[in-house]
Amino acid sequence: MSRNDALIGSAAFFIIAPCTVAGLIPWLITHWRQGDDASTTLTITGAILVLAGAAMLIDSFIRLAVADGTPAPLAPTKHLVVTGLYRFVRNPMYVAVTAIIFGQAIIFASAALIAYGITIWFAFHFFILGREEPRLQRDYGEEYATYCANVRRWIPRLTPWRRPKPE
Repeated sequence: MSRNDALIGSAAFFIIAPCTVAGLIPWLITHWRQGDDASTTLTITGAILVLAGAAMLIDSFIRLAVADGTPAPLAPTKHLVVTGLYRFVRNPMYVAVTAIIFGQAIIFASAALIAYGITIWFAFHFFILGREEPRLQRDYGEEYATYCANVRRWIPRLTPWRRPKPE
């Protein structure tokens, strides 16, 4: 896949998947209206989560496109991507989408959005365990096993992991 095709594919997938899961559905739940008990502190906290999640998501999408692939399972990268946020956590896109949802739940003081965020996290977790990790193990073998042994699925490392140099 060419880099231009990867960028176009990533942009299309970005609009279809995370924009729906972290944008459209939360809007359908809250209509982006704050509850009466929303405080400035909570609004700022939620906004920080949303903005940090959006930055993480964009960075991760760009890294996969630059590696001549997309986040979509139908057009993966040719090589395992372990740069940027992937040095800290194996699933930065899922962490980012979850942060965006919970940030909105805080901003809009929405219990329904908290329940949705928990549901999405479980869906991500089971998708990763049942589909994504087995495919990555099959496609990238020992390289992926080494990566998994050093970088956690959900909880970021405090220091970036560095891929071992070939012998």
